[in-house]
Amino acid sequence: MPQMGVSVAEGTIVAWHKRVGDWVEADETLCEISTDKVDTEVPSPASGRVLEIVAEVEQTVAVGALLARIGTDAVAGEPHPDEHLDAERERPAAHGDDEQPASQQDGHAHYSPVVLRIAQREGVDLRQVDGSGRDGRVRKQDLLAFIEQRGDDLQEPPLHIDSPYREETVAPEPLAGEQGERLSRMRRSIAEHMVRSLQTAAHCTSIVEADMSALEVEREKLGLSYLPFVARCAIDALQAHPTLNVTFDGDTLVRHRDVNLGIAVSLGEDGLIVPVIHRAQELSHQGLASRIAELAQRARAGQLSADEVHGGTFTITNPGGYGTLASTPIINQPQVAILDLEAVVKRPVVVGDDAGRDSIAIRPMANLCLSWDHRALDGALAAKFLATLRRRIEKWGGA
Repeated sequence: MPQMGVSVAEGTIVAWHKRVGDWVEADETLCEISTDKVDTEVPSPASGRVLEIVAEVEQTVAVGALLARIGTDAVAGEPHPDEHLDAERERPAAHGDDEQPASQQDGHAHYSPVVLRIAQREGVDLRQVDGSGRDGRVRKQDLLAFIEQRGDDLQEPPLHIDSPYREETVAPEPLAGEQGERLSRMRRSIAEHMVRSLQTAAHCTSIVEADMSALEVEREKLGLSYLPFVARCAIDALQAHPTLNVTFDGDTLVRHRDVNLGIAVSLGEDGLIVPVIHRAQELSHQGLASRIAELAQRARAGQLSADEVHGGTFTITNPGGYGTLASTPIINQPQVAILDLEAVVKRPVVVGDDAGRDSIAIRPMANLCLSWDHRALDGALAAKFLATLRRRIEKWGGA
């Protein structure tokens, strides 16, 4: 099991691309592994014949553990040893998920589960992708290069919208009868992580509403969403209230100097992933916008490294982009708080002038929902953080 990042300690075998007796070239994909939420293809370290597969599909192994044995003294072109073929015929082919085979044929092309998932998510016809693998096989690198090349012609889905109201869509056809479907690895990972968080943290949620008028002017001028502005304000608020920029290490709270900001990115039906912007305090709102867009695109293309989804100290989730008005998000362990940005909606509010007179005005308003861990914080600290955050949003560009 190779080391794929300083924070990665183990991985789960997703699928084998080779069986016992197969010839494998150096750097040819040998198997696929899943580390937390990132799927990765493992290349063969040398050319030779696969003598033994030690780690089976769905088995979780530590970094450095033996996955397979390869005979480097074998000769390419020799037939499979009979005993290996007989053994292989007697056992079923290795699969990743029960519903998904380890590879799929389309003419002479072979597609791995990782390639198939990325292609389905990005809407790519794999017949249009030139493969650089053996016998023209499309590898993950080929697909990612194809997606990147066409990226200039595609519009990235917005990370936030101005209104929760959507046009009517056609509802999907109901299933004829009930069907059982096993959870994907990502959904199982999410489920485990969320349940563990609920069982571990003493969840509380505090909510304030903020007038987004000041951000509205600037974001329209720059053509950006609200998210990078709110992220920049949240970073400032975390630096003013560092008790929220901490993580649990057992019974110890670790206070962090850097704000390593996690941004939740939806992968549609596949689930979600939280890439991390390390040292986010060093970026402006425009720098954050660029970095968020880059990470979101790479997350949806399955291109994130293991280290890019670890080490976060605070997370922002953005369901308001899909129209919700209030939520109670689950804390991303081992962090102690998560900020939820809801839909920005124009509504009547009471405003005052310099003379103290009140009036009714139409303002773009949004709820800011903070889930926090009562083991580490009290309500007053959460409220002070939200007050600072709201003040920085409403006074954006001011003194």
